[in-house]
Formats: sequence, C-alpha cells, structure tokens
Amino acid sequence: MAGASFILAINLFIAALFALAFFLVAATNRTDGTPRWFALAYCCGLLYIGAELILPVQVNAQLTYTAGFAFFLGAMSCITIGIAARYRQPIPWLAVGVIAVLSIVANWLAYDFGRDSLVRMLAYQAPYALLQGIAALHVWRSRRRQPMDMALLVLFCLSVAQFITKPLVAQWTGGVGDFAQSYIATTYALYSQSLGAILQVALGLLTLLMLVRDMLVEATARSETDPLSSLLNRRGFEDRAATALNAATLSGMPLTLIASDLDSFKAINDNFGHDTGDQVIIAFASLLASHPPPNAIVSRMGGEEFAVLLPGTSLAAGRLYAETLRSSFASQPIGALPGHVRVTASFGVAEFNGTESLSDLRRRADAALYVSKRNGRDRVSVAASPDHDHMPQHPLSGTTALHRA
Repeated sequence: MAGASFILAINLFIAALFALAFFLVAATNRTDGTPRWFALAYCCGLLYIGAELILPVQVNAQLTYTAGFAFFLGAMSCITIGIAARYRQPIPWLAVGVIAVLSIVANWLAYDFGRDSLVRMLAYQAPYALLQGIAALHVWRSRRRQPMDMALLVLFCLSVAQFITKPLVAQWTGGVGDFAQSYIATTYALYSQSLGAILQVALGLLTLLMLVRDMLVEATARSETDPLSSLLNRRGFEDRAATALNAATLSGMPLTLIASDLDSFKAINDNFGHDTGDQVIIAFASLLASHPPPNAIVSRMGGEEFAVLLPGTSLAAGRLYAETLRSSFASQPIGALPGHVRVTASFGVAEFNGTESLSDLRRRADAALYVSKRNGRDRVSVAASPDHDHMPQHPLSGTTALHRA
C-alpha cells in the first residue's frame, strides 16, 4: 500500500468518527445548526476519500476525479456555512453556490489539460482556499476574541495558506502524477493527505470543544435562572453576590442590597388565580430587569421575593432607586388584572459595612423590608446599622390573620 493510501485510510476513519461525534452533538443541541453542518462536512469528506481510494482502478477517471473534487468542495462549503451559523453571520449562500458551480464545471472541462500546469493546479486549489478564507472572515467579523476563537481564526488562515502553496509543493516534489489514477503514488499525495489529516483533526477537535463549552455554559445559565421571571434564581444570585462582596471588601467601594416583596400576593392568587399571580411576578421582574444600574445583580429569590444587589452604590442612591421602583410598579397596570386593581411592593435597603457576610447583609435588608410591611406596605425602609440592628416583629404579629394561621 502506498504511503498516501495509508494516510487516506486513516483519514477515512477520522472523518467517520468526527461525523458521528457531530451528529451526536446535533441530536443533543437542536437549536444550533453548527454541528449539523459540520457532520455533513465530514460525511462529504468520507465520500471524497472514497473517490480518492477507487480512483487508481478507474479506466476513465474523469467522472470519479470530478466527483472527488465536488465532495471535498462540499465539505469546505458546509464548514463555511457552519461557521457563519455559529458566529451569527449572514449565510453566504450566493458566494458558496457560485464558487461551487463554476469550480466544478471548470475542473470537468480542464480534466485533459496538463496536470503539472501551475495555472491548472492553482485553479484546482483556489476554491478551497476561497471558502476557508470566507470562514476566517466570519470569525474575524464576529469580534469574538476569546482564545478558542483566535485559535480557530489561525487554523483557517493556515488552511488558506496550505491550499495556495500546494501547487508550489507539487512542483518541488515531482508533480501530481501523469494521470489522475497515478496521483495516489506520488510524494505530493503523501504530503497533501498528511497535512489534510492534521488540519482535519485540529478543526474537528477545536469545533467540538467550542460546542461542548457552549452547551456547558447554557446548562449552567439554565441552572441559575428562574424560568418564570427569567431573572437569576437564589443560586445564581448568591454566587455572583459573594464575588461582589469580596470585591467591595478589597476595594472599599460601597455596595447596597435591596430586598423586595410583592404586597398581598396571596390575596391575588386566591382572588384571581395562580396564572394571574404569575403575570404579576413577570411584570415586576420585567420592571427590575429594565435598565438596571451598571453591574446590578437582579434575582427572584423565590415566591414573591426579589433582591437587587448594587455594587458601587451608596445607601442613599440605593434608597432612591428603590423608591423609583416602588412608584413605577404601583402605577403600572397589570394586563391580567381588572383595570382598577393595582399591585404594590415593599422594599428594604441595607448598605454593606465592609466586613459582614452576605447572610448578615441579607438579614438587615430583610429586617428593613419587614418594617415596610409592618408600617403599611408600599414603602421603602432603610436598615439600621449592624450595631443597632434587630429583627422587628413580623408584620402580622398579634393580628387575627396570624392567630388563624
């Protein structure tokens, strides 16, 4: 077996593995079209390798030769489309279609031309280089500059360079063979297929790593997001709040926590139904999420309880922001409720003293919130300093409602 034939056999196995891997990723993540395009690309690669393996035994090899070219061109086209899909760039359907049609027709017509012609070899490799260049352009235009994105950009640039320089390498290594059937026995074929295998593995592994990373990030985001309000849940809030508190401790910058609670929420559920209650929660969450202060950490802690952490914000500024939220929500109609019904919220505001824990800061904000509840609801209260802080009586303490409960 010629050296190039052995490399082709290895490439066949590698392409099959990557095609299967991308199909499995595509089955897991149906919202991202990238793995499907890459799976199709490696399937086209399988067909190309099959054409190259049977080429030496063909009597009239023109059809097999052109089919092999078309299959490899299809693989390059699918990769280009997959990269455009991944980076949310416009799919270059017209450019890919024009390149494919013109290059396939040109290679069919040029089959009987001199195989060692530099112009002919450049025309053969140019469509591949052009498609890889378009893929590199999509990565660059996305303005993503993370290490994996830069590695992908470098990989595409290297691929463009190797396609452009292949005709020169063919000249230096003795040519591509007198006939299409003799290509597989040349030194150039060994070089071309070996380099192709390296780039095939590098591109497949890097793309799989990026897709798996994206899936992990998405899974983490789902685990930290409240599905009803689309805000952070308690877990997501506590993870980010702990980091913010550490930063405030080191920098000495102010940090303020706002605890909020929808007033008489149980009565809303009892009188209008839980679906209406959900709409009230969504409306309040939308208010919190609309134009929050810079670096604000907004969350639904559970039920009708919400929290907003404001790094770099003093107690006075935090109270002013809470008053804005309170008045805005009190005047906001809720579509699921009758027009005359308004829902209000109560707020408690506490400023980080520089040494307390997150649980202590939350306890003081909750204490201020209870003061707002006890004093009539629909108001903002400020927490006492940690040295004089104590948890007030529950707002229903001593009432008939509490005794019934």
